[in-house]
Amino acid sequence: MASLTGKTLFITGASRGIGKAIALKAAADGANIVVAAKTAEPNPKLPGTIFSAAEEIVAAGGQALPVEVDIRDPDQIARAVARAVERFGGIDILVNNASAISLTGTLETPVKRYDLMMGVNVRGTYLCSQACLPHLKAAANPHILMLSPPLSLDPRWFGPHLAYTMSKFGMSMCVLGLAEEWKAAGIAVNALWPKSVIATAAIAMLGDAVRPDYCRRPEIVADAAHALLSRDSRSCTGHFLLDEEILAEEGVTDFSGYAVVPGNPLLPDLFLEGVDPFGGGQERA
Repeated sequence: MASLTGKTLFITGASRGIGKAIALKAAADGANIVVAAKTAEPNPKLPGTIFSAAEEIVAAGGQALPVEVDIRDPDQIARAVARAVERFGGIDILVNNASAISLTGTLETPVKRYDLMMGVNVRGTYLCSQACLPHLKAAANPHILMLSPPLSLDPRWFGPHLAYTMSKFGMSMCVLGLAEEWKAAGIAVNALWPKSVIATAAIAMLGDAVRPDYCRRPEIVADAAHALLSRDSRSCTGHFLLDEEILAEEGVTDFSGYAVVPGNPLLPDLFLEGVDPFGGGQERA
């Protein structure tokens, strides 16, 4: 794979999970990572802070700038972007990873939870993209990456958890629009989504619906993101891609090492055609 040496990545939600895995993969190349997340103090329910993530990034070979930021707040985003540019001289890559989830029906979704998902997933993605674009325009191979699903109008994704679906597809609509708007400027805008459910702290919020033993580790998404972000931004934009697809294009044929428990059936992720999430349609690791 190509290298991200010397690149500056602004990664939202990088204190844990997929965001941190992407950060560590880039750090191994010697990249600069802006850890943009809310968690500055340890939380017993959600391990990891911006500072602990920064320590891991430095240990992996990169440079790190931990920044406490609520991506729903444009002023906090502006300050975080300014600090990133002051520290590293610019921004090459934006990874919109931060996300809120609640797989609940309309009557079971409180307004506060609805606002959180819309605020983080849609508003945060849009605002971070808006703030980073002036600096991405000056980068040599600029990318924006959303951790969001392929767009679909299949009612089965809307009926069970309307608010969450709207918020995630809102992120994907940002991909569609920004890719078209910034294509001539050479800024790549793509979406990346896991084929199988990823074992992160967030799945604990889903209760017994997801067992980690039937999931994959975040490293599969990190490896796919690394491959995608290393590609020529002018020849790869406006795509909705799965982690397996990207890695297969890189020559990976054995994905068993990414499974939490190799050999166990895997839970297919939401929003993918031809699968029954959290039920049938499972595949082997």
